[in-house]
Amino acid sequence: MELGIYIHIPFCVKKCDYCDFISYVNKFNKQEEYIKKIIEEIEDNKEILKNNNITTIYIGGGTPSTIKPELIKSILDKIYKIIETTNKTNKENIEITIEVNPGTTNKNNLQMYKNCGINRLSIGLQSTNNVILKDIGRIHNYEQFLNTYEWANEVGFNNINVDLMLGLPKQTIENLKESLQKITDLKPEPKHISVYSLIIEENTEIERKLNEGSIELPDEEAERNQYKYTKNYLELKGYKHYEISNFAKDNYESKHNINCWEQKQYIGFGIAAHSYIDGCRYSNTNDLEKYLKSKDIKIIHEEQTIEDMKKEYMLLGLRKIDGISISKFKEKFGENPIYLFRKELQKLVEESLIIIDLDYIKLTEKGIDFANLVWKEFV
Repeated sequence: MELGIYIHIPFCVKKCDYCDFISYVNKFNKQEEYIKKIIEEIEDNKEILKNNNITTIYIGGGTPSTIKPELIKSILDKIYKIIETTNKTNKENIEITIEVNPGTTNKNNLQMYKNCGINRLSIGLQSTNNVILKDIGRIHNYEQFLNTYEWANEVGFNNINVDLMLGLPKQTIENLKESLQKITDLKPEPKHISVYSLIIEENTEIERKLNEGSIELPDEEAERNQYKYTKNYLELKGYKHYEISNFAKDNYESKHNINCWEQKQYIGFGIAAHSYIDGCRYSNTNDLEKYLKSKDIKIIHEEQTIEDMKKEYMLLGLRKIDGISISKFKEKFGENPIYLFRKELQKLVEESLIIIDLDYIKLTEKGIDFANLVWKEFV
């Protein structure tokens, strides 16, 4: 079976105003202890790694680029040592991604990442407008992003994703146009661009600012227009819109994310990291001290029935712009989704939210705008 690995690095220089991920500021004194624990956790799960074909490794956070690069290398070396004992995984075929933020790395660190096998970078930019960046609590400016991007290319990374965001405070369609133009005019151009809408999470700094009236967000129609402009602009630039929030040049789609949307297995290491193995969804504790000191760190969230798996397969698959392959569903579950979900699909077709086109069930243009209504049918 194919298996993805997620590694959570929870350390940050500063928490962004919109972030509700498990991350810590000013706890870098714990980085060695934390990585030692991750390596122990990998050892405890080595049979899962040995018995599956590891296709992707994703190092996220937090801000992985804030810790010593030698520690990142030690995690990967541990994984390599385990998979070298089996012929199930070809190390050269693994997509290995690390998230980096401008202002938290340098050329030497990027070279170390490249040397230890990392072959994909995801750079958290969000906007090319420095005022907007400051308003959402980012610690970097656009000029620092340009430095990071240049260094990454100089050390040999040719698979780079750039993150952008929509619906930000003070963000206008003109700001967005400028960001898209600057990013797609980079030489060489990034192979992948992710564009996420701002979500106001509870107990975040941006929620507090919104409630007190110190910031104002674009309204729903303005945000929808931003999304449509982004989609059209990037498609004209040769990027394939392959998932609600993701665009890629040919053959540069994120394998790690696609595997999740196709309900393939993954295992997470680190605090609050999630796993999906044999239909069981579980996560590690989000208590840092418990994670560091205890062996009892797992929390089971769901043990799926086959019916749960079928519904989730539909929900996840309808995140992809190409949609769900009817023949692949039949191959996986031995049933026809057209018949199995005939009531839900008929309703969505009548509402012009999906179309059934030969072998595929996929979102319409309207369905992309109202995707939450589609997914709700399979919850």
